[in-house]
This record gives sequence, C-alpha cells and structure tokens, in this order.
Amino acid sequence: MKRSVLLPKLGIILLLILGFASCEEDFSNLETEIIEQNFSTDVDSSKTVIAYSLPFSGVQTNGLPLYQVGTYTDPFYGKTTVNLLSQLSLGSIDTDPDFGDCPVLDSVVIYLPFFSESETVDDVTTYTLDSIFGSEPINIQMFESNYFLSQNDPNTSFEDPQNYYSNQRNLFESNLGTLITTIEDFTPKAEAIVLNDTVTLPPGLRVSLPVEFFQEKIMDMGGSTELLNNNNFREYFRGIYFKTQSAAGNGNLTFFNFENTDNPPGITLYYTSTNLVSGETCEDFDSDTFNEDVELLFNAISVNVFNNQESPSGNSSSNPNTEEGEERLFLRGQQGYVTVVELFGKEDNQQITEVNGESFLTDGANGVPDELDELRIKKWLINEANLVFYVDQQQVNGGATEPERIIIFDTKNNTVLADYALDLTGNNTDVDAVTEHLGRLERGSDGLGDYYKIKITTHLSNLINKDSSNIPLGVMISQNVTETDFQNLENALLDDEYLSEVPATSVISPEGTVLHGNRSSNLGKRLKLKIYYTEPE
Repeated sequence: MKRSVLLPKLGIILLLILGFASCEEDFSNLETEIIEQNFSTDVDSSKTVIAYSLPFSGVQTNGLPLYQVGTYTDPFYGKTTVNLLSQLSLGSIDTDPDFGDCPVLDSVVIYLPFFSESETVDDVTTYTLDSIFGSEPINIQMFESNYFLSQNDPNTSFEDPQNYYSNQRNLFESNLGTLITTIEDFTPKAEAIVLNDTVTLPPGLRVSLPVEFFQEKIMDMGGSTELLNNNNFREYFRGIYFKTQSAAGNGNLTFFNFENTDNPPGITLYYTSTNLVSGETCEDFDSDTFNEDVELLFNAISVNVFNNQESPSGNSSSNPNTEEGEERLFLRGQQGYVTVVELFGKEDNQQITEVNGESFLTDGANGVPDELDELRIKKWLINEANLVFYVDQQQVNGGATEPERIIIFDTKNNTVLADYALDLTGNNTDVDAVTEHLGRLERGSDGLGDYYKIKITTHLSNLINKDSSNIPLGVMISQNVTETDFQNLENALLDDEYLSEVPATSVISPEGTVLHGNRSSNLGKRLKLKIYYTEPE
C-alpha cells in the first residue's frame, strides 16, 4: 500500500535524534490494532472502534451542485425514483418582455444539458456522457407546479434561507397543476443536437412542448405585472415538476448540468411579431414580421425528491447497536444511510482522574484509563493512522455498481477532517483527487471491491497531542470528494445536535455498499484502526 511521501523523511529524522541521544525506542501495544512501526498485525479492534449505521428520511436538496431525474436500482438496497421540482426565471433581457404587435408563438422547446466531455478530431466532435446510471427508457411527465418555492424562510421572518427536503414528494405532488407533456421512452444519448448547418448543442434532453399552454401562460400575458420582474413571475408561474415513470426494466438516472453557462438549461419560446403602423390590425397588416424568442431559465430554486422502495435485504439497520457497534455497516447515497464511527469507544460514565500531575479519563466502574488519554500521557508521535473498511462481498454484487469513493467528516462541526487539506493529491481531477486521505476502492484481481483505506493521521495526532475533542465521525458514499459543501438533515441523528448535516456529495450519489463492521463475524475483515507510532523514551 502506498505510504505518504512524508513518512521516510520523518523516519530519518527520528533515527538521527535517537542515534545522537543513544536512546532505545520502547514500543508497546494496546488491546486494539496499534502497530509497532514497520510491522503490521491483524487483531480484533472491536474495543477501540465502535461503528453503526443510521438511516435518514429527509435531507436538504435545494442548493445542490447538480440535479437528477430518473430511477436507480441498487442490487442490495432496491429501487429509488427521483423527481425534480424546478423554478423558472425570465431571462435577464426578457424581464418585462415586449412581444411586439400580433405575436404568434411558433414553437416551444425545453433543453436540459447532460454532463459530457467532447473531443474533436478532423473537425468531427464526439461526446462522452458522464453521470448517467442505467440505459433503459423512462417516461417523464412535466407538470405545472402550484407550490411556491420561497428563497427565505417565513418562519424566521424571512431572515434565514428556506430549506427543502428530499422527503417532500407528497407535498409537491398534492400541488400539481396542468400536465404540460409526457416525454416517452427517454434514454440519454451521446449525440450533439443539430439546430441548423452552423449551430449545434452538446448532448441533452431537448424536446418540443405544447404551444397552446405557453401561448396562454406567457405570450398572452405580455405587458402584464406578472411578467414585470422575476419576483412577480415566480409567484405567477411557480415552476415545473418532473415526475419519473419507468417505461421498462430498471430505467435510467440522468444528472443534468444546471450550472452550464454556455448552454444554460431552460425553455425557449420562438415566435413571430410585427410593429403595426397606424390603421393596421392583427387581422390585416402589411408590416414586416420578425422572428423573436424569449427564454425561461432553470436558474432559481430546484429540489430533488426521492422515493425509496426498499428491497428485503436493505432493511437491516432499523435498530442499530449504538453501544457496541454492528456486524455490518450500510452506506447509501441520496436519502440513504450514514455510518457513525466512534474512535476509542464510548466515553459514557467516565470521570477525570489526576495521576502524577496528569489529568485523564478513567472508566467509572474500574478506574482504568481510557485508551485515548493513555496515548495522550504517553505522548505518542503518530506516523500514520488508517481506518480500513472491508467490503462485505457476500452482500454486495461487485463490479461497476460499487462506489469508488467514500468520505469521512466531523459530525459536530460539519466539516471534512484536517487530513483533507494536507492531501497532496487534492489538485488531481475527478476520481483520483484526495486519494492519500480518502483512498479509492481497492479491488482484487477479480475486479471485486476489497476495502477502502481512510488515512486519519493528522486527525489522530490532534486528538493525542493537541487535546482535540473526540467527536464521532461520519462516513458516507461520495460522488465527488472535491465537493465539500454540506446539506442540512431535517432532524439531527445524534445527541447534542451532532450529525445535523451531511456532505452534499453523498446526497447526489445514488450508489451504495455494505461494509464489515467492528463486530463482524469475519475477524480478519473487522473494521480496523491501524496506528503506526513512535513512543518517546
């Protein structure tokens, strides 16, 4: 396994110091997997690390970096249907639009760009799609929404931002208006969209919409207060709800690039109009006509809602053992599961004791120092510390559906750990970013996932040498570890309001996995904390 480039230098420095001092290192082991430098031993770590998984039903989904529509079927957890409510805005040049005289709406088109990469060879551009899961068709119904999405929370006198959650599907669907259209048999295709001989668009969903609905909703309202500005417009036309229906099989889940500034997602209304001269009417005029268009952009509030249809195997963590930990750990993105990791066990029923001028925690029952304070008194120098999560291959169908990355975070402060900022691979792109701290899924020769190694060297050093608080850690699936924003949970999952937020990167990830916990029956694959250390004489 790859070691940090800092470790050899540290080893040389320590050897020089010990050589000049003519001292002999004294290594020792705790009951857990604490390993002498340069040696590795697999032992039971259940008394040091407690881990269990918690489901959550409501997570904030407005303010995400991207949005999704469709269905995703996880081999273990079952099927999830993802719908989208999205607010529209009048384009900046179209606020209080002047449609001219006698406007006639010719056509209406919606365009939602996919995530894609392009390559041009000999003037021929080809595209490769990204963030597409599945290839079977779905039907998408587009409804006018009658539910108003507010930017600020009326319960706080509009001082705080308004949050919307993944479990509000019933609320939104009870406020649906007109069915605008149904997009049948939709599957994303990696083909450029040709508009004319000179203009093409990157791959995306682009279909025609009914003229009659938008003639009445937009064109007939020209000059009205409803189109005067976007505040009025969003109160008048409250958004579009994209409702997913599987057409066959498992369908597909497609991510749309709502932050594409070159080809922004929206609805374009193409119309003709004229400027009447004195005496002319719309029934009889000789004036020239003009081809015009008006844009409605999806650049305001959007909310994803998830409907999980659990498979029988996915109902395994409804009552986790939070005192001793669990045999299996469940990780699932979107509206899924988070795993809680408590290093050095519980600190309940403990007291502070003074020994030789040192203050440390002892177990209230037998007066034994807790493991963390024992390390603090010994002032261990942590050369490397890793959490190793082994995949439960009996539960997981390995291969392409296994998530490549997981992320670990502080459940009190809702931040990544200190090791994140010190990772020299942070500037790498995509799946290879931050791999020293958040190791990629290590696979066996058969291609099946074996384990994830999460390096927490700096975090553990801070616990020991800087007396940092030993906060429970959260572990989740990650779609993109370079995304470090957090989303609110509807309800905090731990005492003292801990675990009130989760990484946004987990909310946008549909994948899941199952890991061996600290009480796994497979002793060799129990959750491990490996510490490489130097203990001063």
